[in-house]
Parts: sequence; C-alpha cells; structure tokens
Amino acid sequence: MFPRPIQQTSPAAQTLYKVAVPVALILWLLPLLGVALTSVRPASDLAQGNYFGWPSSVAFSNYAEVFTKSPIAGYMLNSFKVTIPTVIGAVALSCMTGFALAVYRFRSNLLVFFMFVAGNFVPFQILMVPVRDLTLNLGMYNTWYGLALFHIAFQTGFCTLFMRNFIKALPFELIEAARVEGVSEWRIFWFVVLPLMRPAIAALSVLIFTFIWNDFFWATVLTTSAETQPITAGLSSLNGQWIAQWHLVSAGSILAALPPVLMFFLMQRHFIAGLTLGAVK
Repeated sequence: MFPRPIQQTSPAAQTLYKVAVPVALILWLLPLLGVALTSVRPASDLAQGNYFGWPSSVAFSNYAEVFTKSPIAGYMLNSFKVTIPTVIGAVALSCMTGFALAVYRFRSNLLVFFMFVAGNFVPFQILMVPVRDLTLNLGMYNTWYGLALFHIAFQTGFCTLFMRNFIKALPFELIEAARVEGVSEWRIFWFVVLPLMRPAIAALSVLIFTFIWNDFFWATVLTTSAETQPITAGLSSLNGQWIAQWHLVSAGSILAALPPVLMFFLMQRHFIAGLTLGAVK
C-alpha cells in the first residue's frame, strides 16, 4: 500500500535513487540558474546572441541599473501594499470563521463550511469579467486596495478550510473547562484558542504571502498603471518598445523572488510546525 523506504530496497535501486535525485534537482533548478546567469550578463552578450553560454563578464551593475531605468522600487512597494493587508485580513477573518465553524454546532454549519470550500474549486478565469466590472462599479479599478480586497475575499475560503480543520483537532476539553469557569466566548477565542493557533497562523501567513506576492493574473486584470501595478505585472515594462532587455528582466525577477524566500526562511520553524502539527496523535 505504501512505498518501501529506500533503505529497504536493493543496492541497485539505492544507487539509481542516489543518481536520479541530483539529476532531477539540477533539471528543476536549471531555469532558475539560467535566470541568475542572465541577471549578471552584460547587454553586449545578449546583442551578440550569447543567451545560454557563460557570460563574458559579470555585470552586477544590472541590479543597480534596474532601479535607475525602471520604477521597480514602486512596483515592489505596491506588492507590499497588496500582500501585507491581504495576509492580515485573510488570516484574521479565517481565524474567526474557523473558530465558529469548528466550535459551534448549528444547523447550517456544514452548509456554510462547504460554501467556503466550494469557492476554492471555482476556476478563477471565469471570474475575470465579473470581478473587473465590480471593481469598476465600486470605483476600485486600478487601485492597490481594490486588488487587496479582492485577494482577501478570494483567499478567505482556503484559509477558513485550513483554520477550521486545525481548530477541530484541538482538545475541546479546554473550551469546555473555560466555559465552566464562566469565561466569555470572545475571551475563550482570544486567550485559549488563539495562542494554540500560532503555528497554523505562521504556516498560513507564509503560504498566503507567497500566493499573493507571486500573483500575475489578477495583477494584470485589475491594475494597469505603474502607480498601482505589483512587481509581477511591472516586470513586463522592463522590456523596451523595440529592444528586449532580458538582463534587466532577469535581475528584476531575482529581486522579486527575494521577499517570499526570505519570509520562508525566517518563518521556517513555525511553518513546518504548523503543517505537521496534528498529523500524528
């Protein structure tokens, strides 16, 4: 039923495994390595057709040039404006909805929970025109807060599924003991349940931060100007009208990938604890 551990397989299978894993890792990292090399490749190499060879010289000035020749700093600021409120809003709402759906037993509990879950299965492409029209009618089209509000609404369903299942696995005796002591429901949530949810909050925050920061589809649908576009949509502007400046696009892509990577490494311990807590009894 379950695959055998590699240590229990034959010597030939273990040798094949040891060879296949590094090869698969190199193939997986090859595009990223190509982007990293292009980010330090001088423009003259690209003009001469040296796209895949070793750079003739290392041009770290591309990283400084991308800030002077494009509004990438503004794009990154817009990404933070969209991502941070989305993470705070989606996680805060899901903590409360997850608590209500996990602790309280009412007639429409499962129906409401299934509605949150069903939203995750809707193809987001079919929402493009209705969401765009809605933001136009509300005067929030081409604004960072309109994009942030949409992401909060769209991500709350997944976050609620995550939080509800996490709270459901907590010992219900803690809540019953607090109720016996006369603690109000709000204080039970704030002082009893919420501290136990810290690993889940950390894991969910890292996931949502990565999802929203790397979003390209809605960033291009709901924003159009350099004053409001996030970094994912703004990278396309690094190409000129007649010349493709791939060295600047690559440098900007590496800079755009740094915030989620740094956040993952800073929150790695909490992230892994949040994903594995409750996996075993």
